[in-house]
Amino acid sequence: MKRIILAAALMMVLTINTVEPASATPSSIKRAKFEKTGHVYWDIPVEEKLVAFTFDDGPDPAYTTQILDALKKYNAKATFFVIGEEAEKYPEIIERQADEGHEIGNHTYRHRFRDGYSSAMLKKELEKNAAVIKGITGVTPTLFRPIAGYYDKEIVDTAIEADYNVILWSWHQETRDWSRPGAAKITQNVISDTKSGDIIIFHDAGGDRSQTVKAVEDILKILYKNGYQCTTVSDLLYRSHSILPAPLR
Repeated sequence: MKRIILAAALMMVLTINTVEPASATPSSIKRAKFEKTGHVYWDIPVEEKLVAFTFDDGPDPAYTTQILDALKKYNAKATFFVIGEEAEKYPEIIERQADEGHEIGNHTYRHRFRDGYSSAMLKKELEKNAAVIKGITGVTPTLFRPIAGYYDKEIVDTAIEADYNVILWSWHQETRDWSRPGAAKITQNVISDTKSGDIIIFHDAGGDRSQTVKAVEDILKILYKNGYQCTTVSDLLYRSHSILPAPLR
């Protein structure tokens, strides 16, 4: 009987972890192993007071545009990891992102994490989304963020073979905005331990992101007051002197 109860409890835990809508707990696989490839990043230390805002799962016609308005107000640049299906629906938002100096990254075409991805499937997802992004902006993306932040050797190898850098986020900058804890909590999660070279994760789609919009505005105000500026991930890579972004293709 105890075995049955334990098995049932384990299944519940696995189910909860599988359907979590956004950022998963950082992989238990040793980070250093992947950093040695020179193509996987959690943060990018730089001398300047710069951080990278990144946004997953968009575009969204309501929330992404509000976030763009806030970024424009502070002349801040960000990296948007977009889903191909959504980009096809709202190409004008992708165009605006590119026109205003933001960076567009690849977050797969369908964003079907629960389906699982073989190397061949992930390659097709990346290629299809890259074609969508290039068709709108004229530029092929060079950055990839795995769905829910999940990565393993197969995912990393597939992305690198496709000429991508894999971009995760600073472990102390998990905003958890997807859980809608309140704008004040999201803001506190970011500003409590901001460091130069941080990669900060937000979500601009996938549900009610009004708290994220408010938090982004508040965070920008605080960071800029303290001498920080927001730039793209590729700009951080360039400034780190350790790697130059791949040439535009």
